Amino acid sequence: MKFGVNTFLFTSPFTNESLKLLGLIREMGFDGVEIPIENVGDFDCRETSKALKDNGLACCSLCGFFTKDRDLRGNRAEQETAKLYIRECIDACSALECDLLVGPFYSAIGRARKETEAARKEQWETVVHSLRELCAYGEQCGVYLALEPMNRCATDFMNTCAQAKRMIEDVGSQWLKIHLDTYHMNIEEKSAPMAILDAGQDLYDFHVSENDRGAPGTGSIDWKGIRDALVRIGYSRYVVIEAFTPEIPVGGLAASIWRATEKSNVDLARKGLSYLKALFST
Repeated sequence: MKFGVNTFLFTSPFTNESLKLLGLIREMGFDGVEIPIENVGDFDCRETSKALKDNGLACCSLCGFFTKDRDLRGNRAEQETAKLYIRECIDACSALECDLLVGPFYSAIGRARKETEAARKEQWETVVHSLRELCAYGEQCGVYLALEPMNRCATDFMNTCAQAKRMIEDVGSQWLKIHLDTYHMNIEEKSAPMAILDAGQDLYDFHVSENDRGAPGTGSIDWKGIRDALVRIGYSRYVVIEAFTPEIPVGGLAASIWRATEKSNVDLARKGLSYLKALFST
């Protein structure tokens, strides 16, 4: 198993100045880095690619950041802004020799309210149409898009693996995949291991944190069941720690993190990675 870490744990936004973190990330024992793109142009892809290679790391994925003006089910302007942003993120993936863009492409994060059935159907069809277009662009660039279901407080649109599978079926592209996250699964899925089994070969990214967004292995998540399910489907891509601390205000505020679960973000990363390596070695 390969292990990565989302840089939201250490900095926000990720910029050229953040490249100095890569030595620490490698020293801790990670194999890859998942980089959120808060705004296209925050960092230089050429410099970042060189720094990753110099530190023996891969860019395992880029993570989309969907603000209220980047909304594939929003008004026409919001849809177009989102599509342009996603295309630019795909271009960044290519420049970083990364084959995966992940996140809740379908909607702005935090858009969560009761919708009529007619509105939900219309929004679903709108997103399907846009994702067909974006997956075609991803295919041209050799970049997969992996949908992340999120919990009910973050979105009313896609909360479960089953909904992500339905979207993949409706879009009909082999370049659209699934991205699961243990924090969201713990809230929305009846069984996290069963959701992993349902995702099967479409699972292309896997985020891990505890039920409180802290270090894996310190809370109530069924890690052995999750490990067994990942092994059973032959998952061989990255297991990525995506955790947050109050030290990083943008990521922390977006995830509603008001208290520290460890002494520092470095302690969280070290503790989580140590647990995961032991978990997958048994």
